[in-house]
Amino acid sequence: MLQDRILDVATELFLAEGYGETTVELVARRARISKRTFYHRFVDKAALFGAVVHRIVGRLRPPDVSGLFVGGSLEEILTRLARAILRAALDPQALALHRVILAEASRFPALAAAVANRSASQEAIERIADLLQRIATAERVDAHVPVFAATQFLQMVVALPQRRALGLGAPMTPRELDAWARETTYLFLNGWQGWTRRPK
Repeated sequence: MLQDRILDVATELFLAEGYGETTVELVARRARISKRTFYHRFVDKAALFGAVVHRIVGRLRPPDVSGLFVGGSLEEILTRLARAILRAALDPQALALHRVILAEASRFPALAAAVANRSASQEAIERIADLLQRIATAERVDAHVPVFAATQFLQMVVALPQRRALGLGAPMTPRELDAWARETTYLFLNGWQGWTRRPK
């Protein structure tokens, strides 16, 4: 399909050359289409980048996301989620995309907006928060607390392994990543359970 060809070319260019160096003209030339054909499908470069992000996120998304949230204790569910999150965050394309965003978002506000609109992190936070809210008693937990906790869980799981995978330290081995998922979940749950039991 023409749409896939454009996205294939755009993905390669964005991840290799960066957002700033990738132009509509270059994408059109590499995809062997006219600019008119390009603009018939995408409003501008930011929209194209958003479509690239959406496709990468879709490819990294587990086939049965809902299935990750059922079966087992809360610790087992969160450990399973942590492993799935790490697999996605440390995928080579995900890392390359992260490099582009870090390098160029401050120069191109439309880039940050395109990513925010396609964020897989927000969906993960909402689902984890919903899981925590269902388990906690409404009397003990204010509505904003599960969202805050889910955000912290995601950061705890991803931050250091991602930094090391980006070159800020030695990349973690599969065995280290598995232990990281388990131990981070255990630490998070101890904090979460203490929080839900604390007096108001």
